[in-house]
Amino acid sequence: MKWRELYEQRRMTAREAIGLIHSGDRVIIGHAVGVPLAITDVLVEHKEDYRDVEIVQMVSMGNAGFCEPGTEGHFRLNSFFLGAQSKPAVREGRGDFTPCCFSEIPGLFDEMMPLDVAVIQVSPPDRHGYVSCGVSVDYTLPAARKARRVIAQVNAGMPRTWGDTCLHVSQIDSFVEIDHPVLELGIPGIGDVERAIGENCARIIRDGDTLQLGIGAIPDAVLLFLKDKKDLGIHSEMISDGVVELMESGVVTNAHKTLYRGKTVVSFLMGSQRLYEFADDNPAIAMFPVDYVNDPYVIGQNDNLVSINSCVQVDLMGQVASESVGLTQISGIGGQLDFVRGARISKGGRSVIAIASTAGNGKISKIVPFLDAGAAVTTSRTDVDYIVTEYGIAHLRGRTLRERAQALVAIAHPDFREELRQEYEKRFNCKMS
Repeated sequence: MKWRELYEQRRMTAREAIGLIHSGDRVIIGHAVGVPLAITDVLVEHKEDYRDVEIVQMVSMGNAGFCEPGTEGHFRLNSFFLGAQSKPAVREGRGDFTPCCFSEIPGLFDEMMPLDVAVIQVSPPDRHGYVSCGVSVDYTLPAARKARRVIAQVNAGMPRTWGDTCLHVSQIDSFVEIDHPVLELGIPGIGDVERAIGENCARIIRDGDTLQLGIGAIPDAVLLFLKDKKDLGIHSEMISDGVVELMESGVVTNAHKTLYRGKTVVSFLMGSQRLYEFADDNPAIAMFPVDYVNDPYVIGQNDNLVSINSCVQVDLMGQVASESVGLTQISGIGGQLDFVRGARISKGGRSVIAIASTAGNGKISKIVPFLDAGAAVTTSRTDVDYIVTEYGIAHLRGRTLRERAQALVAIAHPDFREELRQEYEKRFNCKMS
């Protein structure tokens, strides 16, 4: 049967498509701005038809009605990374959090979490009958390849991206045609603190380096100070709008990469329509599933790989807590540990944890004697490399505990240095020089 005939046979309304989901199923939802909202909204509208459906997802953008109050008994969220909507669900008992490095999520679908249904969003098929996962390849493409049934929201607004992003029409059981702009991520505000952190991070980056950048004000601030660099590369789990400017201006050329030379390699996109339009049919951007992009051994094949991430707290030993405040889970591991370890493998690699020195309007130090009780250690003291604040750079790799503590006190906010100095002198039984 020709693919067009197959497509027509499997074209349905959202209401018809959710008939492929049954009570007791494990259902994975596409990631981040790739979430198929038209289908998930209809699923929630008909929640009374379902019992004990496990909804698996990482970051949820848009309306995640399946984890709102009133869905108990019908849906239960299992999240790999908590956000604004999933945090209350886990805190209030409507969901669970599964700790896992981003790179390892697709492997769980083979081992621990076999999938009944994948609900994804894709581009319209090309002339050969292939749809693209567009902005979210990450775990979305592997999930669709492994699930027993696949429901796809077909959106003409979804960019067609290069790399390993495609499924054939024959691999999908239901097509729901609903066109709307892909969800956008607002541009974060960059203040003086973020600019100072960005400038300090830029001091660690050299011409020809390959970068991994997280998301938010600090990574965006780093990009502001890279405009005089030459021939930078990108190998990152995601990129946002700031990278577009650097690619268009010739700062990011990927010319010296040792893996996929000439290509910006990513797993998902999250930004504005400008980013999505730039990525559409752009051979300079190569997107792959996250178990490839975030594999530390793949990351490490890029010489001079610099990873830049953030955290909640750093203690005086260099232990990094990035996902919880005490026992309260606030986000997830994501790709931080993948890239910290990949940078360690990389010849000439460096990993950076970049943070504002304080939180709570300056009332709370992020550099602390001890992590909050119950806090998860995301990056261990044996993995940590550079810590950067607006007050400077602390290089911890290869340093003694005493040297680490001295370096961290020096980049803490001045209001908290005396307290940290006292802890140093008590702990090491000597005066700080």
